[in-house]
Amino acid sequence: MCGICGIYNYGSGLPVEKADLKAMNDLIVHRGPDDEGYYTDRDLGLAMRRLSIIDLSTGHQPLSNEDGTVWVVLNGEIYNFQELRAGLLARGHKFKTKTDTEVLVHLYEEKGEDFPKELRGMFAAAVWDKRRRRLVLARDRIGKKPLFYAQTPAGLAFASELRALLAVKDMPRELDLRAIDAYLTLQYVPSPLSVFKGIKKLEPGSVLVMEDGAVSVSRYWNLPLGAEKLGHVPLGELKERLRYELEEATRIRMISDVPLGAFLSGGIDSSVIVALMAKHSASPVKTFAIGFKEEKFSELSYARQVAKMYGTEHTEFTVEAKMADVLEKLVWHYSEPYADSSALPSYFVSRETRKAVTVALNGDGGDECFGGYLRYVAMNIDSYWHLMPNPVKRAMLASTHLFPKRAPYNFFWRAEKFIKASLQESLPLRYLSTISIFGPNEKDGLFSPGYVNALGRDFRYGEHYISKLFEEAEGQDLAGKMSYVDFRSYLPECLMVKMDIASMANSLEARSPFLDQNVVEFAFRLPGNLKLRGLRGTKWLLKESFKDMLPPEIYGRGKMGFGIPLGPWFKGELKDYWAGVCLSQKALGRGYFNAPHLFRLWDEHQSGRRDHGYKLWTLLMLELWHKQFADDFKL
Repeated sequence: MCGICGIYNYGSGLPVEKADLKAMNDLIVHRGPDDEGYYTDRDLGLAMRRLSIIDLSTGHQPLSNEDGTVWVVLNGEIYNFQELRAGLLARGHKFKTKTDTEVLVHLYEEKGEDFPKELRGMFAAAVWDKRRRRLVLARDRIGKKPLFYAQTPAGLAFASELRALLAVKDMPRELDLRAIDAYLTLQYVPSPLSVFKGIKKLEPGSVLVMEDGAVSVSRYWNLPLGAEKLGHVPLGELKERLRYELEEATRIRMISDVPLGAFLSGGIDSSVIVALMAKHSASPVKTFAIGFKEEKFSELSYARQVAKMYGTEHTEFTVEAKMADVLEKLVWHYSEPYADSSALPSYFVSRETRKAVTVALNGDGGDECFGGYLRYVAMNIDSYWHLMPNPVKRAMLASTHLFPKRAPYNFFWRAEKFIKASLQESLPLRYLSTISIFGPNEKDGLFSPGYVNALGRDFRYGEHYISKLFEEAEGQDLAGKMSYVDFRSYLPECLMVKMDIASMANSLEARSPFLDQNVVEFAFRLPGNLKLRGLRGTKWLLKESFKDMLPPEIYGRGKMGFGIPLGPWFKGELKDYWAGVCLSQKALGRGYFNAPHLFRLWDEHQSGRRDHGYKLWTLLMLELWHKQFADDFKL
């Protein structure tokens, strides 16, 4: 696990100076505190920071082939590298190390830019072909490891984190207003956008080739949209196949030369992973859980049950509002507006976990693979509910003000969100209403006329982004459409970003068995009725397949999520902090928002008429980002 960066001055032809590479590399030292490496070839330079996991003594990067004509830097882990290495050796390739990184060099010699198709793992890699003066960048299928790039007057630069690119000379810093609009809807900035116009994200499952002064980007993988569904396969065979694929995905992610453990939330997904780890571990699994003193937000009691069942070495940590003093540090690490509030507990659980281990497995991806979100159930119901006349729904919506709105888990809060969603005419907008911060119609009155005019046709970028993904999934059943949209948006752009940054900020490697490509492709071929059953029947096949390995309370519980008590915090310990940041003259003067609208949101929250915790958090993180990266910006 590493951080990588590089510069290719194909435009200017100027030599790359090591000092320039070091300026970038020093900004990602947390991603790899164990080692650093550099390679320059006239107008090309590669650099990396290494967190040593496998082949501790000889895994130094950058690595080359036998004659030094192909060089590579890798961020991530290749889980099938031993199998690939054996095949390459049999075909006459020579290796200097036992590391997974060197496999990429020889695969490139054979496959060229198609080399990522052979890899099973999480990765962002750069390959330099010295003979052709060709730079190839590649990102893993799901998007677990990030990669930013930018074309500058001198050429092209890339890095594992956006902040490292800002160290490059003449890097453009003009804000992309579409990114801000999308962020306020989605809580993240979606690929290929970044918050800066001149910087882009390489999308998951994609390869970028820089050759002969031209840049081309192409996808090498997507979910199997055209594959036959597995509804005809006997249920017992599907269960057996699922257990095999997930157990194998877990086993190969336990390969490590350093201490290893697991995040344990007490939900279905992480509990299954811990159960499978215990099966393949000669010693007790080390597990780590995070919770809150506000019990309705905390899952610690469930995590304890799993830890007891499998005799793990269990560690717990409780997050409190006073710990939000790390927010500005988190903003620095994320480097662009990011508003998933679970980034805060994710950071703390990573910090505590790193004290004992260097690698931690998690349950990320289980919800997207097997239909675990309550919004999936809501949208399933909506396929019938949508037939109800809108006037009736509006009348029901009007009555919801009589009930408390204690986000995020109160029944009436969910009911109001569902009714609002069902009023939207198109399926994509109904779905977006269930996941958005400022959703369809909720931006009315929020943005200033100046901001709306500046956006022009790009206004509501997030809505168009989600709608386009639904179009791509045409022909899938409803569960398949939602899974596809989440795999192309929420999972890589939000959840994977959260976990990568939170873990790597603490020099911890996080691994996700549910996001193994074999598990993902198998799950996507399952028909919706094997994922969703009834009002609470999420992840039906997954639960049934691992029922015998879970405590009854875990098997029978519903989805809770990883929310934090924002509502109480913004009325208590963080009240003055939010007002001081978001209602300051500097913040209001940026020109994004109508000030009366912000004051109305704040007053409604303080009076208890509405819980706007998520919206207030999103606005707070946006302004904290501006203070660090674009403090002088105003429309």
